[in-house]
Amino acid sequence: MTGVEYRGIASVDGPIIIVNRREDVSFGEITAVRDNSGKIRTGRIIDMSEKYCVVQIFGSTSGLSLEETTVEFLETPMELRVSEGLMGRIFNGLGKPIDGYPEIYASKKVNVNGYPINPYARIYPRDFIQTGISSIDGMNTLIRGQKLPVFSGNGLPHNKITAQIIRQAKILSADEEFVMVFAGMGIKYDVARFFIDTFEKSGVLSRVAMFLSLADAPSIERIITPRCALTTAEYLAYEKGKHVLVVMTDMTNYCEALREISTTRGEVPGRKGYPGYLYSDLAELYERAGKIKGSTGSITQIPILTMPNDDISHPIPDLTGYITEGQIVLDRELFQKGVYPPVAGLPSLSRLMKDGIGPGMTREDHKNVSEQLFSSYSKVKSIRNLAAIIGEEELSDADRQYLKFGEQFEHRFLSQGEFENRSIDETLDIGWRLLSLLPRGELYRIKPEFFEKYMQPALDKKPADRDL
Repeated sequence: MTGVEYRGIASVDGPIIIVNRREDVSFGEITAVRDNSGKIRTGRIIDMSEKYCVVQIFGSTSGLSLEETTVEFLETPMELRVSEGLMGRIFNGLGKPIDGYPEIYASKKVNVNGYPINPYARIYPRDFIQTGISSIDGMNTLIRGQKLPVFSGNGLPHNKITAQIIRQAKILSADEEFVMVFAGMGIKYDVARFFIDTFEKSGVLSRVAMFLSLADAPSIERIITPRCALTTAEYLAYEKGKHVLVVMTDMTNYCEALREISTTRGEVPGRKGYPGYLYSDLAELYERAGKIKGSTGSITQIPILTMPNDDISHPIPDLTGYITEGQIVLDRELFQKGVYPPVAGLPSLSRLMKDGIGPGMTREDHKNVSEQLFSSYSKVKSIRNLAAIIGEEELSDADRQYLKFGEQFEHRFLSQGEFENRSIDETLDIGWRLLSLLPRGELYRIKPEFFEKYMQPALDKKPADRDL
């Protein structure tokens, strides 16, 4: 700290205060704002001009007097104390403990904004992560070091699915376990309680660091929360060599907070009122994932965002899709049919899947089975549209076989129990049994030698499924 306090502020507007600028202040610098009763509030410089600084307060500005308030410039960015003692702890969005235990004692403090990673230092992600969920493992594979968001909607079970991934995720090619970092932004108390209870019941709470900015917390806190979480993840991954799974929910709340702050600052709005720098701001977060040379650790990200009105073309999912390596899309129609998890078969995508499956990673037939399931389910959608026009009785026998395949695909492959943990072999065998419902001539994406090697053994394992 400088020890020098400057008395008086120019104006107060919501969480924003305007103060006279000092010569050596910098963007992102932390300030200590003291009111006339001696209470100190932390702020951050978010804009500057020749004469003034714009300071955003982490909390309420009520009670601040223009004449009596003092401001101290701390000449440091927002920092977080890091150590392995962060594991098993629950913090607020600014990294302060809220679990009743004392603060972390660590000599190392790290800038929460992170540092850019040299692209040359990045290692291409290739290790398959088995989540135990067929719709992900079989068709939208998660790879260690990948950023794979979940696109959901209000009322859909994205929290249950994420908790299931956290419980079941493991790397098949190694014995290392994941440690988890959870960032909750603007979430309700019952959602936070759900994740805490889930971690406790599954016995993984000791391997989880949680950062919670609840719905009643100030908007500015939501901006810092994912940065604190990712700073923790980078420390655990790149300095301690651990494999870290980062879950961030809800990115929509984060972007809403960004829009609110942008409006308060009087910035020119972009699409739907979001700031023009929304893309680069999201990229700052999402790009803090991956593997780097010289470290055995990795960061795998699963951001969750709820699409307003289930609109996948909304700016938040739209821009997220450009930055990340695919997306898991939840479908409301499947959810209403009773399918859990309601992962949409066609809009979902994993761009790194092709490099993380196959011999030595999953199974040699994985690529063929996945492509054939995608192709066949796509045809099911077209036939359903046709049946809605001409009636199912007018369809050909082959089309009716596809309709039967589609129904069984949704209720046998996509659907599974919340605590059902399927191996990749089980997932692929279910895929083979479903493909047996279609004429052999329609399975043109399968190599001929795989039919006898994998289809018949899959049918033999569950002979009752022949009569699906």
